[in-house]
Formats: sequence, structure tokens, C-alpha cells
Amino acid sequence: MESPKILKPFRNRILASLPAPDAAHITPLLSPRVFKRNQTLHDPGQMIETIYFLEDGVCSIVVTMEDGTTVEVGIIGREGLVGMAALLGAGHSPCRNLIQIAGSGYAIKAKTFAEHCHNGSSQLRLLVQRGVQGLFTQATQTAACNGAHEVEERLARRLLMCHDRMQADDLPITHESLAMMLGTRRASVTVAAGILQKAGLIEHLRGHVRIVDRKGLEKAACECYSVIHNEYVRLGLFSEAQRPQIPPASLALHRGVMLNGSNLGKRIGEVA
Repeated sequence: MESPKILKPFRNRILASLPAPDAAHITPLLSPRVFKRNQTLHDPGQMIETIYFLEDGVCSIVVTMEDGTTVEVGIIGREGLVGMAALLGAGHSPCRNLIQIAGSGYAIKAKTFAEHCHNGSSQLRLLVQRGVQGLFTQATQTAACNGAHEVEERLARRLLMCHDRMQADDLPITHESLAMMLGTRRASVTVAAGILQKAGLIEHLRGHVRIVDRKGLEKAACECYSVIHNEYVRLGLFSEAQRPQIPPASLALHRGVMLNGSNLGKRIGEVA
């Protein structure tokens, strides 16, 4: 099988935004990689020796409790890099970085990239700092979301976040993966997915979710999606064209309640 090659222009937002001098130094040091589903990139407590830039696919940042329960606390796709702890002086992270949706991208030695961040342009450092800020916003908003919103709202948010990063309507995601993403029981995910499907927003098949009505799904998601997404747009990690057009007041989903003249809440209430 032919080895993956470096393809330009890059789809990864950080690599694509590198100033020419930084790109000239960093590009030859990149090693193309193919990422398989459930592949672990970094284990908790492990010294991070490699940093990854995804061109497609999705990496989950997960925490595993003592009883074995695994909960996702963030995701990274083509908008960022995996292994940020190595650039923050920490060396390792208490979380596991796990490929949730298979894809491809590039690897570079963490020490080498850290040196380039230190000695390179201020624009390179700014790009990395924006990636850190985006992930921080995502993690804090997700923590609040998990404690404040209904499972179907959180599921809509999570599917939209995957859709943004994959830029494809078909998402290879299982019930088990969705339960981990949302920190809830698989049965709850089944009910929530059924609600969204009967509302005509998604098609949920075995190991597969298809986004049918993107705008409707944005309306079904809680305001956390808009907060997180718009911050990524502000930071330049997503394009302005990807900004959701739904005002925050119309994002809350409550069963059996009409939403701003829309019949979405009614439709979902009928199937709950």
C-alpha cells in the first residue's frame, strides 16, 4: 500500500494558517498518518511525545472514572491540534486522546514543534493559543451543558459539533460512542436519538447517523452549541460561513413547548 503523502493546501486550520516562514520549517517535519476508530493517541499520565494535526476525522478527549465509566470532555478535529499539554509545559495530560471518527492527518515530534512555537513567529504562537482558548471554551461550556440541559438538546449539540468538523452529513457514530460523548446511559441516547429522528432532524441507523435537517438541528440544540461554535469562529478556527444563524433565545428545546413560533417543540413533545 502506498504511504500517505503530504497534501497542500492543508485542511487543518492551524497548518493552513501558518505564515510562510513557519510553514517552510514545519512542513518537512510532518509525518502523514491514518487514524483508525478507537485508536488511542495519548494515554492519561503518558508523556506526550507526538503532536497530531487532523485533516479529517474527530478525536475525543475522554476521562475514565475508577468504576470504568468513560466521559467525553471535548473533541478536536481539523480546527486544532491534539497534544496541547506538551506546549503548555505540562508534558502530559490526565485525559485520554482517542480517535472517535477515523480520518487522516499529520504527526510531529512534540519537542520539535514546541521549539518552533518558542522560536518561531508570533503568529504561530497566536494560532496555538487560539486552539487552546477554543478547547477551553468547549470544555467549560460542555461541563455546564451536561448539568443543565436535556439529553436530546445535548445530543443535537454534539452531532452539530461533529458535523462541523467532518463537513459531511453521514457520521459513523454508534450508540455506545454517543453515550460516552454525553456521559449518559445508552438507553437515554436511544430515546434522545429517536426524538430527533421522529422530528425529521436525523436518521439514526446502526453505527451511523445522518444529518437530515441541519437548521432544524441547530434549533433543537441548546445555546451551548452557539456559544462554542461562535467562539471558534471568533478565533478564526472556523470560517464565518459556518456561523449558525440561530439566535440564542431560539435554541432552547423543551418537550411539548412551542419555540418562537416553530412547531419543533410540539413535534418533539409528541414523540417523547
